[in-house]
Amino acid sequence: MELSNIEPQIIWKNFSRLNAVPRPSKKEEKVIAFIKGFGEDLGLETSVDEVGNVIIKKPATAGMENRKSVVLQSHLDMVCQKNNDVNFDFETEGIKMEIDGDWVKAKGTTLGADNGLGVATIMSILESSDIPHPALEALFTIDEETGMTGALGLKPGQLTGDILLNLDTEEDDEIDIGCAGGVDVTITQQYETAAPKGQVVRIEVKGLQGGHSGMDIHKGFGNSNIILGRLLYSGIANQNIEILSIDGGGLRNAIPREAVAIISVRNAQEFIETATLLKKDILEEFASVEPGLQINIENSTSSDKAISETDSRKVILTLKALHNGVYRMSPDVTDLVEASNNVARVELKEGSLTILNLTRSSVESSKYSTAEQLKSVAELAGMNVEFSGSYPGWKPKPGSEIVQLMEKIYTEKFSEKPHVVACHAGLECGIIGANYPEMEMVSFGPTIRGAHSPDEKANIPSAQKFWSFLKDILANIPQK
Repeated sequence: MELSNIEPQIIWKNFSRLNAVPRPSKKEEKVIAFIKGFGEDLGLETSVDEVGNVIIKKPATAGMENRKSVVLQSHLDMVCQKNNDVNFDFETEGIKMEIDGDWVKAKGTTLGADNGLGVATIMSILESSDIPHPALEALFTIDEETGMTGALGLKPGQLTGDILLNLDTEEDDEIDIGCAGGVDVTITQQYETAAPKGQVVRIEVKGLQGGHSGMDIHKGFGNSNIILGRLLYSGIANQNIEILSIDGGGLRNAIPREAVAIISVRNAQEFIETATLLKKDILEEFASVEPGLQINIENSTSSDKAISETDSRKVILTLKALHNGVYRMSPDVTDLVEASNNVARVELKEGSLTILNLTRSSVESSKYSTAEQLKSVAELAGMNVEFSGSYPGWKPKPGSEIVQLMEKIYTEKFSEKPHVVACHAGLECGIIGANYPEMEMVSFGPTIRGAHSPDEKANIPSAQKFWSFLKDILANIPQK
Protein backbone atom coordinates (compact mmCIF):
# COMPACT_ATOMS: atom_id res chain seq x y z
CA MET A 1 0.00 0.00 0.00
CA GLU A 2 1.25 3.48 -0.85
CA LEU A 3 1.60 5.98 1.98
CA SER A 4 -0.75 8.33 0.13
CA ASN A 5 -3.56 5.77 0.52
CA ILE A 6 -3.49 5.46 4.31
CA GLU A 7 -5.41 7.72 6.67
CA PRO A 8 -5.15 10.55 7.37
CA GLN A 9 -4.11 10.91 3.74
CA ILE A 10 -3.22 14.59 4.06
CA ILE A 11 -0.64 13.93 6.78
CA TRP A 12 1.04 10.98 5.06
CA LYS A 13 1.09 12.92 1.79
CA ASN A 14 2.91 15.80 3.47
CA PHE A 15 5.18 13.46 5.39
CA SER A 16 6.20 11.83 2.11
CA ARG A 17 6.88 15.24 0.58
CA LEU A 18 8.95 16.25 3.61
CA ASN A 19 10.92 12.99 3.69
CA ALA A 20 11.94 13.49 0.07
CA VAL A 21 13.98 16.48 1.28
CA PRO A 22 17.33 15.84 3.05
CA ARG A 23 17.28 17.42 6.52
CA PRO A 24 20.19 16.42 8.77
CA SER A 25 20.73 18.57 11.84
CA LYS A 26 22.88 21.64 11.08
CA LYS A 27 22.39 21.05 7.35
CA GLU A 28 18.78 22.16 6.97
CA GLU A 29 19.18 24.57 4.04
CA LYS A 30 17.10 22.39 1.70
CA VAL A 31 14.24 21.80 4.13
CA ILE A 32 14.16 25.48 5.16
CA ALA A 33 13.73 26.40 1.50
CA PHE A 34 11.08 23.68 1.11
CA ILE A 35 8.97 24.90 4.04
CA LYS A 36 9.40 28.55 3.06
CA GLY A 37 8.20 27.74 -0.45
CA PHE A 38 5.31 25.73 0.99
CA GLY A 39 4.03 28.73 2.95
CA GLU A 40 4.52 31.16 0.10
CA ASP A 41 2.71 28.87 -2.35
CA LEU A 42 -0.30 28.92 -0.02
CA GLY A 43 -0.25 32.71 -0.06
CA LEU A 44 0.41 32.88 3.69
CA GLU A 45 2.69 35.35 5.47
CA THR A 46 6.02 33.50 5.62
CA SER A 47 9.38 34.52 7.06
CA VAL A 48 12.75 33.02 7.96
CA ASP A 49 14.54 34.48 10.98
CA GLU A 50 18.26 35.04 11.48
CA VAL A 51 19.04 31.47 12.58
CA GLY A 52 16.83 29.70 10.03
CA ASN A 53 13.53 29.13 11.84
CA VAL A 54 10.53 29.40 9.50
CA ILE A 55 7.36 31.15 10.70
CA ILE A 56 4.12 30.90 8.72
CA LYS A 57 1.01 32.79 9.85
CA LYS A 58 -2.58 31.83 9.01
CA PRO A 59 -5.61 33.94 9.97
CA ALA A 60 -8.44 32.48 12.05
CA THR A 61 -11.30 30.78 10.24
CA ALA A 62 -14.58 32.69 10.14
CA GLY A 63 -16.17 32.98 13.56
CA MET A 64 -13.01 32.17 15.53
CA GLU A 65 -11.30 35.55 15.44
CA ASN A 66 -12.01 36.11 19.15
CA ARG A 67 -10.24 32.93 20.29
CA LYS A 68 -6.78 32.79 21.83
CA SER A 69 -4.10 32.49 19.15
CA VAL A 70 -2.09 29.28 18.84
CA VAL A 71 1.52 28.53 17.93
CA LEU A 72 1.93 25.10 16.30
CA GLN A 73 5.58 24.08 16.67
CA SER A 74 7.81 21.27 15.41
CA HIS A 75 11.46 20.98 14.40
CA LEU A 76 12.68 20.46 10.83
CA ASP A 77 15.85 18.45 11.42
CA MET A 78 16.09 14.70 12.01
CA VAL A 79 18.52 12.26 13.59
CA CYS A 80 20.52 10.52 10.87
CA GLN A 81 21.37 6.94 11.81
CA LYS A 82 21.71 3.90 9.55
CA ASN A 83 22.73 0.28 9.78
CA ASN A 84 26.34 -0.40 8.81
CA ASP A 85 25.31 -2.53 5.85
CA VAL A 86 23.11 0.22 4.36
CA ASN A 87 24.53 2.53 1.71
CA PHE A 88 22.72 5.83 2.23
CA ASP A 89 23.66 9.54 2.14
CA PHE A 90 21.42 11.63 4.39
CA GLU A 91 22.68 14.87 2.81
CA THR A 92 21.53 14.01 -0.71
CA GLU A 93 18.88 11.27 -0.52
CA GLY A 94 15.27 11.21 0.60
CA ILE A 95 14.17 8.64 3.18
CA LYS A 96 13.00 5.36 1.65
CA MET A 97 9.82 4.29 3.43
CA GLU A 98 7.67 1.18 3.60
CA ILE A 99 4.53 -0.03 5.36
CA ASP A 100 4.74 -2.99 7.74
CA GLY A 101 1.29 -3.81 9.12
CA ASP A 102 0.18 -0.89 11.28
CA TRP A 103 3.58 0.79 11.08
CA VAL A 104 5.48 3.03 8.70
CA LYS A 105 9.24 2.58 8.82
CA ALA A 106 12.36 3.26 6.76
CA LYS A 107 14.64 0.82 4.96
CA GLY A 108 17.68 0.56 7.24
CA THR A 109 17.71 4.19 8.39
CA THR A 110 15.94 6.46 10.81
CA LEU A 111 12.47 7.36 9.57
CA GLY A 112 12.40 11.01 10.60
CA ALA A 113 8.95 10.69 12.20
CA ASP A 114 10.72 12.52 15.04
CA ASN A 115 9.72 15.27 14.33
CA GLY A 116 8.65 14.95 10.71
CA LEU A 117 5.14 13.79 11.60
CA GLY A 118 4.70 16.98 13.61
CA VAL A 119 5.93 19.07 10.68
CA ALA A 120 3.64 17.23 8.27
CA THR A 121 0.66 17.73 10.61
CA ILE A 122 1.26 21.48 10.77
CA MET A 123 1.61 21.58 6.99
CA SER A 124 -1.75 19.81 6.77
CA ILE A 125 -3.45 22.37 9.01
CA LEU A 126 -1.94 25.24 7.04
CA GLU A 127 -3.18 23.97 3.68
CA SER A 128 -6.61 22.90 4.89
CA SER A 129 -9.74 24.84 3.98
CA ASP A 130 -12.31 23.04 6.15
CA ILE A 131 -10.70 22.78 9.61
CA PRO A 132 -11.89 25.40 12.15
CA HIS A 133 -9.04 27.06 14.02
CA PRO A 134 -8.04 30.32 15.71
CA ALA A 135 -5.28 32.55 14.39
CA LEU A 136 -2.20 30.36 13.91
CA GLU A 137 1.54 30.83 13.88
CA ALA A 138 3.40 27.80 12.58
CA LEU A 139 6.91 27.70 14.00
CA PHE A 140 9.35 25.33 12.32
CA THR A 141 12.61 25.34 14.27
CA ILE A 142 16.02 24.06 13.18
CA ASP A 143 18.73 21.97 14.85
CA GLU A 144 16.67 20.63 17.72
CA GLU A 145 18.50 17.32 17.75
CA THR A 146 22.07 18.57 18.10
CA GLY A 147 21.98 21.84 19.98
CA MET A 148 18.52 23.44 20.13
CA THR A 149 20.05 26.39 18.29
CA GLY A 150 16.78 27.20 16.52
CA ALA A 151 14.86 27.56 19.78
CA LEU A 152 17.80 29.31 21.43
CA GLY A 153 17.98 31.79 18.56
CA LEU A 154 14.27 32.62 18.58
CA LYS A 155 13.99 36.21 19.77
CA PRO A 156 11.31 37.77 21.98
CA GLY A 157 8.56 39.44 19.99
CA GLN A 158 8.69 37.14 16.97
CA LEU A 159 5.62 35.28 18.17
CA THR A 160 2.32 36.69 19.43
CA GLY A 161 0.47 33.45 20.26
CA ASP A 162 -1.19 32.79 23.61
CA ILE A 163 -0.81 28.98 23.50
CA LEU A 164 1.99 26.82 22.10
CA LEU A 165 1.25 23.26 20.97
CA ASN A 166 4.52 21.39 20.50
CA LEU A 167 3.94 18.26 18.38
CA ASP A 168 7.05 16.30 19.40
CA THR A 169 6.26 13.46 21.80
CA GLU A 170 6.00 9.74 21.10
CA GLU A 171 3.05 8.29 23.06
CA ASP A 172 -0.44 9.18 21.86
CA ASP A 173 -2.02 8.80 25.31
CA GLU A 174 0.29 11.34 26.94
CA ILE A 175 -0.01 15.08 27.41
CA ASP A 176 3.44 16.38 28.21
CA ILE A 177 3.80 19.42 30.44
CA GLY A 178 7.52 19.32 31.33
CA CYS A 179 10.87 18.09 30.09
CA ALA A 180 14.55 17.77 30.94
CA GLY A 181 17.28 20.25 30.16
CA GLY A 182 20.67 19.17 28.91
CA VAL A 183 24.35 19.96 28.58
CA ASP A 184 27.00 18.56 26.24
CA VAL A 185 30.11 17.23 28.00
CA THR A 186 33.08 16.85 25.67
CA ILE A 187 36.27 15.07 26.77
CA THR A 188 39.43 15.40 24.69
CA GLN A 189 43.13 14.63 24.84
CA GLN A 190 46.05 14.32 22.46
CA TYR A 191 48.57 11.49 22.89
CA GLU A 192 51.86 10.63 21.25
CA THR A 193 51.91 7.49 19.14
CA ALA A 194 54.47 4.88 18.17
CA ALA A 195 54.61 1.49 16.49
CA PRO A 196 52.83 -1.09 18.70
CA LYS A 197 55.01 -3.65 20.47
CA GLY A 198 52.59 -6.58 20.68
CA GLN A 199 50.07 -8.61 18.73
CA VAL A 200 47.04 -6.88 17.20
CA VAL A 201 43.49 -7.74 18.29
CA ARG A 202 40.21 -6.37 16.96
CA ILE A 203 37.17 -6.08 19.25
CA GLU A 204 33.76 -5.34 17.74
CA VAL A 205 30.43 -4.74 19.47
CA LYS A 206 27.34 -4.54 17.24
CA GLY A 207 23.69 -5.48 16.91
CA LEU A 208 22.40 -3.32 19.76
CA GLN A 209 19.05 -1.62 19.23
CA GLY A 210 20.15 1.87 20.28
CA GLY A 211 17.39 4.38 20.90
CA HIS A 212 16.65 7.82 22.26
CA SER A 213 19.20 8.80 24.89
CA GLY A 214 16.51 10.47 26.98
CA MET A 215 13.25 8.60 26.48
CA ASP A 216 14.95 5.16 26.42
CA ILE A 217 17.77 5.72 28.92
CA HIS A 218 16.00 3.84 31.74
CA LYS A 219 15.21 0.72 29.70
CA GLY A 220 18.52 -1.06 30.26
CA PHE A 221 19.55 -1.08 26.61
CA GLY A 222 23.18 -1.86 25.88
CA ASN A 223 25.64 0.97 25.17
CA SER A 224 28.33 -0.22 22.75
CA ASN A 225 30.96 2.14 24.16
CA ILE A 226 30.42 0.91 27.71
CA ILE A 227 30.48 -2.74 26.66
CA LEU A 228 33.67 -2.12 24.70
CA GLY A 229 35.20 -0.47 27.77
CA ARG A 230 34.39 -3.54 29.86
CA LEU A 231 36.06 -5.84 27.37
CA LEU A 232 39.19 -3.68 27.27
CA TYR A 233 39.27 -3.49 31.06
CA SER A 234 39.24 -7.31 31.32
CA GLY A 235 42.79 -7.38 29.98
CA ILE A 236 44.62 -4.53 31.69
CA ALA A 237 45.67 -6.60 34.72
CA ASN A 238 47.64 -9.15 32.70
CA GLN A 239 48.33 -7.53 29.35
CA ASN A 240 50.41 -4.62 28.07
CA ILE A 241 47.54 -3.03 26.16
CA GLU A 242 48.27 -0.30 23.61
CA ILE A 243 45.27 1.21 21.81
CA LEU A 244 45.59 1.88 18.10
CA SER A 245 42.06 3.14 17.54
CA ILE A 246 38.51 3.26 18.87
CA ASP A 247 35.41 4.08 16.83
CA GLY A 248 32.18 3.84 18.78
CA GLY A 249 28.74 5.41 18.59
CA GLY A 250 27.66 8.57 16.83
CA LEU A 251 25.27 11.34 17.82
CA ARG A 252 25.01 12.54 21.41
CA ASN A 253 21.25 11.95 21.57
CA ALA A 254 21.35 8.35 20.33
CA ILE A 255 22.29 5.37 22.50
CA PRO A 256 25.31 3.92 20.63
CA ARG A 257 24.75 0.61 18.85
CA GLU A 258 28.21 -0.24 17.47
CA ALA A 259 31.83 0.17 18.52
CA VAL A 260 35.20 -1.17 17.34
CA ALA A 261 38.63 -1.08 18.98
CA ILE A 262 41.99 -2.10 17.52
CA ILE A 263 44.56 -2.83 20.22
CA SER A 264 48.00 -4.36 20.69
CA VAL A 265 48.57 -6.90 23.49
CA ARG A 266 51.51 -8.98 24.68
CA ASN A 267 49.70 -12.28 24.18
CA ALA A 268 46.74 -12.16 21.80
CA GLN A 269 45.50 -15.67 22.52
CA GLU A 270 45.49 -15.11 26.26
CA PHE A 271 43.65 -11.79 25.90
CA ILE A 272 41.05 -13.31 23.57
CA GLU A 273 40.40 -16.15 25.99
CA THR A 274 39.96 -13.79 28.93
CA ALA A 275 37.73 -11.38 27.00
CA THR A 276 35.67 -14.26 25.61
CA LEU A 277 34.78 -15.36 29.15
CA LEU A 278 33.48 -11.84 29.82
CA LYS A 279 31.73 -11.85 26.45
CA LYS A 280 29.68 -14.84 27.56
CA ASP A 281 28.61 -13.04 30.74
CA ILE A 282 27.68 -9.87 28.83
CA LEU A 283 25.57 -11.79 26.32
CA GLU A 284 23.72 -13.45 29.19
CA GLU A 285 23.19 -10.09 30.93
CA PHE A 286 21.59 -8.58 27.84
CA ALA A 287 19.86 -11.68 26.46
CA SER A 288 16.31 -10.45 27.10
CA VAL A 289 16.72 -6.81 26.09
CA GLU A 290 19.39 -7.05 23.36
CA PRO A 291 18.85 -10.35 21.52
CA GLY A 292 20.77 -9.06 18.49
CA LEU A 293 23.96 -8.22 20.40
CA GLN A 294 27.13 -9.58 18.80
CA ILE A 295 30.67 -9.37 20.17
CA ASN A 296 33.61 -10.39 18.00
CA ILE A 297 37.15 -10.67 19.41
CA GLU A 298 39.79 -11.83 16.98
CA ASN A 299 43.39 -11.60 15.80
CA SER A 300 43.98 -8.80 13.34
CA THR A 301 46.61 -6.72 11.60
CA SER A 302 47.15 -2.99 11.29
CA SER A 303 49.79 -0.55 10.14
CA ASP A 304 48.50 2.18 12.49
CA LYS A 305 50.49 3.49 15.41
CA ALA A 306 49.34 3.14 19.02
CA ILE A 307 49.27 5.30 22.11
CA SER A 308 51.44 4.12 25.00
CA GLU A 309 50.48 1.48 27.53
CA THR A 310 50.26 4.17 30.24
CA ASP A 311 47.95 6.37 28.16
CA SER A 312 45.92 3.37 27.03
CA ARG A 313 45.34 2.44 30.65
CA LYS A 314 44.03 5.96 31.35
CA VAL A 315 41.60 5.73 28.44
CA ILE A 316 40.35 2.28 29.47
CA LEU A 317 39.89 3.27 33.12
CA THR A 318 38.00 6.38 32.01
CA LEU A 319 35.63 4.35 29.84
CA LYS A 320 35.07 2.00 32.77
CA ALA A 321 34.39 4.84 35.22
CA LEU A 322 32.26 7.29 33.21
CA HIS A 323 28.66 7.22 34.37
CA ASN A 324 26.23 5.99 31.74
CA GLY A 325 22.48 5.63 32.18
CA VAL A 326 20.17 6.85 34.93
CA TYR A 327 21.93 9.03 37.49
CA ARG A 328 18.89 9.84 39.65
CA MET A 329 15.15 9.14 39.59
CA SER A 330 12.85 12.01 40.47
CA PRO A 331 11.70 11.94 44.10
CA ASP A 332 8.70 14.10 43.16
CA VAL A 333 7.31 12.60 39.93
CA THR A 334 6.62 8.85 39.86
CA ASP A 335 8.75 6.89 37.37
CA LEU A 336 10.40 10.02 35.93
CA VAL A 337 14.14 9.93 35.33
CA GLU A 338 15.51 13.12 36.83
CA ALA A 339 19.13 12.96 35.63
CA SER A 340 21.09 10.74 33.24
CA ASN A 341 24.10 10.59 30.95
CA ASN A 342 24.73 8.99 27.58
CA VAL A 343 28.34 8.15 26.67
CA ALA A 344 27.48 8.68 23.04
CA ARG A 345 30.63 8.80 20.98
CA VAL A 346 34.18 7.55 21.60
CA GLU A 347 36.81 8.15 18.95
CA LEU A 348 40.57 7.60 19.22
CA LYS A 349 42.40 8.13 15.97
CA GLU A 350 46.07 8.91 15.40
CA GLY A 351 46.46 9.75 19.10
CA SER A 352 43.50 12.15 19.22
CA LEU A 353 40.80 11.18 21.74
CA THR A 354 37.24 12.56 21.81
CA ILE A 355 34.43 11.37 24.07
CA LEU A 356 31.01 12.98 23.55
CA ASN A 357 28.37 12.86 26.30
CA LEU A 358 24.87 14.25 26.64
CA THR A 359 23.82 14.88 30.23
CA ARG A 360 20.13 15.50 30.91
CA SER A 361 18.13 16.52 33.96
CA SER A 362 14.83 18.18 34.84
CA VAL A 363 16.64 19.82 37.77
CA GLU A 364 19.43 22.23 36.92
CA SER A 365 21.55 21.42 39.98
CA SER A 366 21.50 17.65 39.36
CA LYS A 367 22.25 18.24 35.67
CA TYR A 368 25.53 19.83 36.65
CA SER A 369 26.14 17.31 39.42
CA THR A 370 26.05 14.58 36.78
CA ALA A 371 28.23 16.56 34.38
CA GLU A 372 30.74 17.34 37.12
CA GLN A 373 31.05 13.62 37.94
CA LEU A 374 32.11 13.03 34.34
CA LYS A 375 34.47 15.98 34.50
CA SER A 376 36.07 14.68 37.69
CA VAL A 377 36.73 11.23 36.23
CA ALA A 378 38.23 12.62 33.04
CA GLU A 379 40.41 15.19 34.79
CA LEU A 380 41.79 12.50 37.10
CA ALA A 381 42.97 10.83 33.89
CA GLY A 382 44.58 14.07 32.72
CA MET A 383 41.97 14.79 30.04
CA ASN A 384 40.38 18.07 29.02
CA VAL A 385 36.67 18.66 29.63
CA GLU A 386 34.34 21.26 28.14
CA PHE A 387 30.67 21.98 28.91
CA SER A 388 28.65 23.47 26.05
CA GLY A 389 25.18 23.74 24.55
CA SER A 390 23.39 23.95 27.89
CA TYR A 391 19.63 24.44 27.68
CA PRO A 392 16.99 24.64 30.41
CA GLY A 393 14.26 22.23 31.31
CA TRP A 394 10.54 23.03 31.20
CA LYS A 395 8.77 23.37 34.53
CA PRO A 396 5.32 21.73 34.58
CA LYS A 397 2.15 23.83 35.05
CA PRO A 398 -0.54 21.13 35.41
CA GLY A 399 -3.32 23.61 36.21
CA SER A 400 -3.07 25.70 33.04
CA GLU A 401 -6.21 26.25 30.98
CA ILE A 402 -4.94 24.45 27.87
CA VAL A 403 -3.93 21.35 29.87
CA GLN A 404 -7.36 21.14 31.48
CA LEU A 405 -9.05 21.61 28.10
CA MET A 406 -6.99 18.85 26.47
CA GLU A 407 -7.62 16.46 29.37
CA LYS A 408 -11.38 17.07 29.03
CA ILE A 409 -11.43 16.60 25.24
CA TYR A 410 -9.26 13.46 25.40
CA THR A 411 -11.39 11.84 28.13
CA GLU A 412 -14.68 12.54 26.33
CA LYS A 413 -13.32 11.52 22.94
CA PHE A 414 -11.48 8.31 23.84
CA SER A 415 -13.36 7.24 27.02
CA GLU A 416 -10.20 7.18 29.12
CA LYS A 417 -8.03 9.70 30.88
CA PRO A 418 -4.75 10.74 29.29
CA HIS A 419 -1.46 10.50 31.14
CA VAL A 420 -0.34 14.00 32.06
CA VAL A 421 3.42 13.65 32.33
CA ALA A 422 6.84 15.22 32.20
CA CYS A 423 9.45 13.50 30.03
CA HIS A 424 13.18 12.87 30.17
CA ALA A 425 13.86 14.35 26.76
CA GLY A 426 14.86 17.75 25.47
CA LEU A 427 11.83 19.61 24.17
CA GLU A 428 12.07 23.16 22.93
CA CYS A 429 9.28 24.39 25.21
CA GLY A 430 11.64 25.24 28.07
CA ILE A 431 13.83 27.38 25.83
CA ILE A 432 10.95 29.11 24.07
CA GLY A 433 9.25 29.67 27.42
CA ALA A 434 12.25 31.64 28.67
CA ASN A 435 11.44 34.35 26.09
CA TYR A 436 7.67 33.89 26.23
CA PRO A 437 6.92 33.28 29.93
CA GLU A 438 3.19 34.05 29.64
CA MET A 439 2.60 31.53 26.84
CA GLU A 440 0.84 28.33 27.91
CA MET A 441 2.59 25.25 26.49
CA VAL A 442 1.75 21.59 25.93
CA SER A 443 3.51 18.86 23.97
CA PHE A 444 1.82 15.80 22.45
CA GLY A 445 2.06 13.60 19.37
CA PRO A 446 1.42 10.23 17.74
CA THR A 447 3.05 7.00 18.86
CA ILE A 448 6.60 6.49 17.55
CA ARG A 449 8.92 3.62 18.46
CA GLY A 450 12.71 3.42 18.19
CA ALA A 451 13.33 7.13 17.64
CA HIS A 452 16.99 8.00 16.93
CA SER A 453 17.67 4.49 15.62
CA PRO A 454 17.21 2.65 12.30
CA ASP A 455 14.36 0.77 14.00
CA GLU A 456 12.28 3.97 14.18
CA LYS A 457 8.67 3.45 13.14
CA ALA A 458 5.41 5.41 13.31
CA ASN A 459 2.06 3.87 14.19
CA ILE A 460 -0.65 4.42 11.54
CA PRO A 461 -3.78 4.14 13.79
CA SER A 462 -2.09 6.45 16.29
CA ALA A 463 -1.57 9.12 13.62
CA GLN A 464 -5.31 8.95 12.90
CA LYS A 465 -6.07 9.36 16.62
CA PHE A 466 -3.62 12.25 16.97
CA TRP A 467 -5.01 14.08 13.94
CA SER A 468 -8.59 13.82 15.22
CA PHE A 469 -7.53 14.99 18.69
CA LEU A 470 -5.62 18.00 17.35
CA LYS A 471 -8.55 19.14 15.19
CA ASP A 472 -10.89 19.02 18.20
CA ILE A 473 -8.42 21.01 20.30
CA LEU A 474 -8.15 23.74 17.67
CA ALA A 475 -11.95 23.91 17.33
CA ASN A 476 -12.34 24.40 21.08
CA ILE A 477 -9.59 26.90 21.90
CA PRO A 478 -11.09 29.29 24.50
CA GLN A 479 -11.84 32.94 23.90
CA LYS A 480 -9.30 35.63 24.69
